[in-house]
Amino acid sequence: MSKTRALGELILQLHDGVDESVVKEEFKEKFGTVTSREIMQMEQELVDNGMPASEIQRLCDIHADVFNQSIEQIHAPQEEHSRIGHPVQVLISENRALEKHLEDMFFYVIQYETSKDLKDQFPLLTKINELFDLNKHYNRKEKLLFPLLEKYGFDAAPKVMWGVDDEIRDDLKDFEKRVKEEDTRDLNMVFTNLRKRIEDMIFKEEMIMLPMITEDVTQEEWFEVAYDSKEIGYCLVAPEEDWVPYTQSFYDRVKNDLAMKDQKIHFKSGVLRLEEVEAILNTLPIDMTFIDAEDKFRYFNLSKDRIFIRSRAALGRIVQHCHPPRSVSLVNDILEDLKSGAKDQDSFWIEMKGMLVHISYHAVRNEHGLYLGTLEVSHDVRPYQELEGEKRLR
Repeated sequence: MSKTRALGELILQLHDGVDESVVKEEFKEKFGTVTSREIMQMEQELVDNGMPASEIQRLCDIHADVFNQSIEQIHAPQEEHSRIGHPVQVLISENRALEKHLEDMFFYVIQYETSKDLKDQFPLLTKINELFDLNKHYNRKEKLLFPLLEKYGFDAAPKVMWGVDDEIRDDLKDFEKRVKEEDTRDLNMVFTNLRKRIEDMIFKEEMIMLPMITEDVTQEEWFEVAYDSKEIGYCLVAPEEDWVPYTQSFYDRVKNDLAMKDQKIHFKSGVLRLEEVEAILNTLPIDMTFIDAEDKFRYFNLSKDRIFIRSRAALGRIVQHCHPPRSVSLVNDILEDLKSGAKDQDSFWIEMKGMLVHISYHAVRNEHGLYLGTLEVSHDVRPYQELEGEKRLR
């Protein structure tokens, strides 16, 4: 039996209700230590064999304890990964800041739980508000790093980790609600559980995810992650300087990209240079995203006031993997209607950050009616609601 399969069977024992202490002891006896690659292969094999990612997700906290302090580094970090501004270094720096922030929060939790005084509630709420920066950390991981894991053959781990990320987000919201409602019962216990989940995720990011990714990702891919990270933002701390890879192939690629901009594209209604096409699409006052006929994310424009985050690292990714697991069924329903011809477009609108955001999905077909993909268009329609009378060109 392979080591990976044996590890998977240990997780299945947990799934079947075997006492955690028994499984831990068997793990220590049989394996002693495992590599991050074996952890990833184990989760991938379980999913491939039919176990829902949600089941592995339920066990994630337990098997994090089983594997704690037992994962050896595959290799020492490369010098490039340790440079200021490199996405690996940024993520690690944020994790250290999160750990310190959680330690600081612990003091305020104890203080408020003990005093039950509103003057102690305010500093705790301030710390909670700052902790919501965690969303930026998780967004960058989900939108920039998960596509790289999938690209190199590991699509099970991102599903599991994303599901746990969402649970942590929900736990943080629930904790904030409890504090706002002045409910101090077992406040320390609730915070301790939240803290453990965040710290367990830090462990999995650094001891499983990062060692796996750094084996295969190219410097050009890391550069794209670093570039897109700026749009999403950073958690608690930001890099002191930008990171740029020192590779000849990278600079060669930049030169080739510049040469491409002069190429001309012939349309039925005119001719434009590639640079002009890109500039026109980016000037449109709307967000556009295109998904091809195979549900792969292929393009997004860079409008000035983009509403929704998109990243170049996610290009080529299956669109279902670009959404939280809880939203996938709705995405599939919309795409199925557009592909089948049941609908040519679908739309909805949401209140968001003072905007009324209208989001529409349009089936893109060629002149023979063949489905080529789906175009998503989003924009703030509130300014249109406020128009009165008319304004003419004179």
